[in-house]
Amino acid sequence: MAEMIKNPVLRGFHPDPCICRAGDDYYIATSTFQWFPGVELYHSRDLVHWEFTGRPLDEKRLLDMTGVPDSGGVWAPCLTYEDGMFYLVYSNVKTFRNYYKDVDNFLTYSRDIHGPWSDPVYLNSSGFDPSLFHDDDGKKYILNQIWDHRDKNDPFDGIALQEYDPEQQCMKGEPVQIFKGSSIGVTEGPHLYKINGMYYLVCAEGGTFYEHAVTVARSKNIEGPYELSPYHPLMTSFGHPELRLQKCGHGSLVCTQNGEWYMAHLCGRPEGVHKRCMLGRETSIQKLKMTEDGWFVIDHPSGLPQNEVPSPGLSDFIVSERPAKRVFPAKLPDEFQTLRIPLDQRWMAFNEERQSLVLYGKESMESLHTQSLVGIRREHFDFMAETSVRFWPVNYQQMAGMALYYDTTNYFYLNVSWDEVLGRTVSMIICDHGEISVSGERCQIADGENNVYMRMNVKNKTAQFSWSPDGENYFEIGEELDATKLSDDYYNEAEHGLRFTGTFIVLCCQDTSGQRCPAEFEYLTYSPSGGEA
Repeated sequence: MAEMIKNPVLRGFHPDPCICRAGDDYYIATSTFQWFPGVELYHSRDLVHWEFTGRPLDEKRLLDMTGVPDSGGVWAPCLTYEDGMFYLVYSNVKTFRNYYKDVDNFLTYSRDIHGPWSDPVYLNSSGFDPSLFHDDDGKKYILNQIWDHRDKNDPFDGIALQEYDPEQQCMKGEPVQIFKGSSIGVTEGPHLYKINGMYYLVCAEGGTFYEHAVTVARSKNIEGPYELSPYHPLMTSFGHPELRLQKCGHGSLVCTQNGEWYMAHLCGRPEGVHKRCMLGRETSIQKLKMTEDGWFVIDHPSGLPQNEVPSPGLSDFIVSERPAKRVFPAKLPDEFQTLRIPLDQRWMAFNEERQSLVLYGKESMESLHTQSLVGIRREHFDFMAETSVRFWPVNYQQMAGMALYYDTTNYFYLNVSWDEVLGRTVSMIICDHGEISVSGERCQIADGENNVYMRMNVKNKTAQFSWSPDGENYFEIGEELDATKLSDDYYNEAEHGLRFTGTFIVLCCQDTSGQRCPAEFEYLTYSPSGGEA
């Protein structure tokens, strides 16, 4: 019996999945927003087991996000495979908070999923969520959502289609609006497929939170008109609070070698009375079937997103286990990312003898430009993380440590710094919608103690930080913190603007005096503990 697909297949911050197949290999690309390198890629042979395979936008020539706002950057990439070539279409969103969305859309390509990837080809700036469609007559088309800045109440102006010339590497002709969306509204995330001579347009609607949905329309002509499915919407969890998978939407389709259809989509798993999704928007997979009149529906009698789904079949694909303890022999382990831009030798180095990471202090935790900060995703409800840092600040403008981090305005930061009276100290900084406070007392570090050991113990909705001078005897610092505040939902409730990312465990170093005071991190341990992953 085939192994079941257990949702979500990608836990933690993995939104906006685009799935494709190249021979016997399946790939998923997900959004990374302001985190660098851009676009997460995962590989599978059975849709059950997924292994990280890289981030293609790993150079500033491909992606420069200097100054982009929190939750800006790379939105909803599109990965396709055609005639032995991988094509990646992506955006770089530079502003999005008010009337306008300043966004540039690009295309890069490679014959190998591991690269090298071509120099980016600029496409357009008319809207976000760009995708690429390869027609069976050899023509290629770019689709994207159109943004109408004039209409504050309903700026989503449907889906546009325009031909792309691969020889000249430029857009061709004029864009055509092919779909205005359904009554659900907020139409975005388009993907186009040609099946049995018909063009099927799959879109996200309803916004990316609890009203999210997947809409399907079809046409005999690529430019429309597109007829809305009578089984509309194809998928949503809205109105079904009993479902474990919420916020279901933003789908893309893949056909197996045997002609079965599956859909990758984003989802969230809320916890607590506030129904906040601490692991962010994740990726799940549903099995589809086609009705007698040629429309897609969920392959389950309920028509609702399922926690477990039959897979196409088993394979010999084995996913390597990540070690609990991450060390730094001569480079960052693959799962680590930085903010907005790569960290070069001015801000990051490695002590190969101790297999440690050295970060040189740079800008504050509020900076949208250059932060000396590296991090990994939170992928479990319960976990413990730990590090050891050597840091010798000489003034209060210098600090380093470990944080549970959402973005520049929401984080919990256990740090070593300097106090004029106490000398070296450990303290717990809370940033809540940009308001800074200190939780608990500042703790003095005794003379002669080189390393400071730091630990965070996260149990679902709460986080407790502690520190140790010897790595054995730990002392709690500050109060037990509400980890649900590090979520998209917390922003939306307080109307502080939209956010779309997820929580990271980060190591960081700041020196706003400009002296580049170094902090040496000997390891980072991330250990899931109990409960549901």
